[in-house]
Amino acid sequence: MKRSISLADFTQEQLANFCGVLNRNIKAIEKHFNAVLRIKDDQIAMESKDTIPQTAVDTIEHILEQSKKAALSSQEVENLLNVSDKHALGDLERFTIKLRSMYITPQSELQCRYLERIAKQVVNFSIGPAGTGKTYLAVAMAVQALENEDVSRLILTRPAVEAGEKLGFLPGDLAQKVDPYLRPVYDALYEMLGFDKVEKLISRHVIEVAPLAYMRGRTLNNAFVILDEAQNTTPAQMKMFLTRIGFGSRAVVTGDITQTDLPDQNTSGLRHSLKILEKIETIGFTYFTSVDVVRHPLVQSIVEAYDRFENGNSS
Repeated sequence: MKRSISLADFTQEQLANFCGVLNRNIKAIEKHFNAVLRIKDDQIAMESKDTIPQTAVDTIEHILEQSKKAALSSQEVENLLNVSDKHALGDLERFTIKLRSMYITPQSELQCRYLERIAKQVVNFSIGPAGTGKTYLAVAMAVQALENEDVSRLILTRPAVEAGEKLGFLPGDLAQKVDPYLRPVYDALYEMLGFDKVEKLISRHVIEVAPLAYMRGRTLNNAFVILDEAQNTTPAQMKMFLTRIGFGSRAVVTGDITQTDLPDQNTSGLRHSLKILEKIETIGFTYFTSVDVVRHPLVQSIVEAYDRFENGNSS
């Protein structure tokens, strides 16, 4: 069977983005759909001994659309192919975050719902294990809000709690000591905006990265605020943070209640707040599990193994 896809409005650069380095993206698509892709003139010919489903054509068209903005890595293409097997691409397209430098597509139905809640609710909680996209997607939505001038600044914060290490030996003031612990947030910002622009926005205080303690006494108007690693807040800190939210602002609180670094006798502010706020309909709650991990498949297996062990089932 043979299907054709038009390339009439594609530049050579956009086509190169689609093909990937050494045609790796093409090879991944061919392997996934058990088909052969041939590019000639202004068309992609897709040939296979089997019936080519419409979902295959839709997926390739979706990847082509993404390629108009930026080059796609092999991992991004693999993620899109895997997602297309499970979810409607129309839904994923609707919730794709369109930044000036790149497109970011949700990798699951739950991630779509997460983005929808962030767009609609002033305050959102995102709870789940590592690798589920909690922080990355929140940063992407924050960057989009900044680029669209929906907010005038981004504020990224986390509690200054050591994960088994001590902060005291690190050089600099408290903000500089906490910077290494916010590296995942920095990495996301660098990927989405570029290193030079991020540094420029930080110097102009458009992007602010600070320990949670620095939020006390402030009212945060017209800002997109992300509280990361919220499982390490105390109840008093969480209340303080949530009451900082001002007019024109929105906040996303992310954390994993299974990995609290607080002393055993202390109650996690994240866990505490979920009990208190769960009935407020205008606050969004998204609960991710190991099934939602979108990193290397091994990460999902590791998370599930720890879950089984901690629940008393080591088999």
